[in-house]
Amino acid sequence: MSDSKPSKLDGAQGRLLELSQERGVSLSRLSTLLERNPSYLQQFIRKGSPRKLEEGDRLILARFFGVAESELRDDVPPVTEKSYKGLPTGPQRDWIEVARLDIEAAAGPGTLPGTEAAFDTIRFSRRWLAEQGLEGAQLSAITVKGDSMEPLLRDGDQILVDRREQPFRDGIHVVRLGDTLMVKRVTRVGAGRLMLLSENASYPPIDIAADEVQVIGRVVWKGGRI
Repeated sequence: MSDSKPSKLDGAQGRLLELSQERGVSLSRLSTLLERNPSYLQQFIRKGSPRKLEEGDRLILARFFGVAESELRDDVPPVTEKSYKGLPTGPQRDWIEVARLDIEAAAGPGTLPGTEAAFDTIRFSRRWLAEQGLEGAQLSAITVKGDSMEPLLRDGDQILVDRREQPFRDGIHVVRLGDTLMVKRVTRVGAGRLMLLSENASYPPIDIAADEVQVIGRVVWKGGRI
């Protein structure tokens, strides 16, 4: 069944259809991701049945697309940031709301991940993301915890993580080692092995088999207090 766009849609239905078309993923595949009937999301968009997505479904889709769960709800009023009142504003499609996840990536000994639920968003210009080569990226924002990546990343910094599946290349990555989520400089050191490096010389490197660590995504931006 085709996922071609019907008459103009607003709200959660329109946003879901927009996201699916931007990322090139069919509604039937997304329905399967939710462990629903393949026609579930097509019925939601075309016939309004169900009238709204269940919270669990919204969370799964928001994490998949790297957006805030609120983008898939119709009962959330738009956020107005008064400090930007004097700036020119464009259509909503000119901006991407990147979900801030309720987890911390340890830049130190390590920390257990939290709920991984979005609790806030950071808005980025779609044009700026495209200029950074991040158009269509699956982005999430998380908080750095600890001092092992100083001075590059400091405790409390926000980092933008690109979770797209792509060929590995050396750089700063968020990785999961067992139950621990960390941000490290990751480099290949031979067949089937990776080195997890800290910027802070007080922390020794970690030489580990590649199949013992999961690379969550590449860190592509940071922000924090001066």
